[in-house]
Amino acid sequence: MPQLAHACATCGCTLSTDAATGYSTASGWRINLDYTYIDQNQLRHGSGKASPGQVVDQPSDPPLGGGEIEKGTTNRYINLGATYRFNADWGVSFVVPYVIRDHDTYGTQLAPYTPGETAPDQVSGAHVAGLGDVKLIGSYQGFLPTHNFGVQFGIKLPTGHYGGQTDDGMLVGRPTTFHSGPGLGQSLDSSLQAGTGSTDLIVGAYYFQPVSQDFDMFVSGQFQAAVRERLDRPGADFRPGNLASASFGLRYEAHADWVPQLQVNVFHRSADQGAFADRPDTAGTVAYLSPGISASLGRNLQVYAFVQLPVYSHLQGYQLFPRWTGTVGLSMQL
Repeated sequence: MPQLAHACATCGCTLSTDAATGYSTASGWRINLDYTYIDQNQLRHGSGKASPGQVVDQPSDPPLGGGEIEKGTTNRYINLGATYRFNADWGVSFVVPYVIRDHDTYGTQLAPYTPGETAPDQVSGAHVAGLGDVKLIGSYQGFLPTHNFGVQFGIKLPTGHYGGQTDDGMLVGRPTTFHSGPGLGQSLDSSLQAGTGSTDLIVGAYYFQPVSQDFDMFVSGQFQAAVRERLDRPGADFRPGNLASASFGLRYEAHADWVPQLQVNVFHRSADQGAFADRPDTAGTVAYLSPGISASLGRNLQVYAFVQLPVYSHLQGYQLFPRWTGTVGLSMQL
């Protein structure tokens, strides 16, 4: 399966599910179902914490004279993946995400900051629930006789709801809107919709190798960039930032039925572009330490669970960031 990356600014959705269950050259179908939970409840800037007063009085875009004070974003992703390997060389994967997202914000405030701007009656809430952007990715790992080095090439399709709101209040696309608070009826940020409205190209590579009798290692990388946007009109355009991720780790294979493992996941997102983009507050680089375990429930059935702990972050502007993320999954070889 490809690594997972979603449109939630710079957050942690970078777990390598292939490494979680072990890379395979066996032909046939493999089905994967996983659930990821990400609670973005820290307001951060650069590599440290930020306060609402900083957002307003030291804005990331000074000409605006203030900034948006975001309260929190809770993300839940359910990903259904299917991989079919034609032989040891060629394979194709489909990933269908379902996005559930709750976002709360105090809205954009002008300097100087006052505590009344973060009072409970200033909170606007939005709820996203729907199909995300589907990915189709092919892979080839016939370069070496051992079939342990491969490349990926694929596409992300604009299947999820997307959109935004122009300066004169017109909704474009099919965006989710705020259901409560002062922002009632206004569009949620384009980067927080279930989809981005863009067609993206994806390229990647991976390598896995036993390093001792009991340990296997892996390293992988992936790059994703939008090449066509449905939101492309002047004053109503949006292009999501490019995504680049890299992972490496070890699997302890001494026991056949349960495999402890450790991943390091690094993720970089460039800034979104366009009139609907929050360009000053969407770029950044983060790194996660991700301990986990997989276990066999039968000959062809595995479960796995991981926790991702942020060990480094450098965020552009002001962004919500998680203290941890969690993923559980089920994988079946048919």
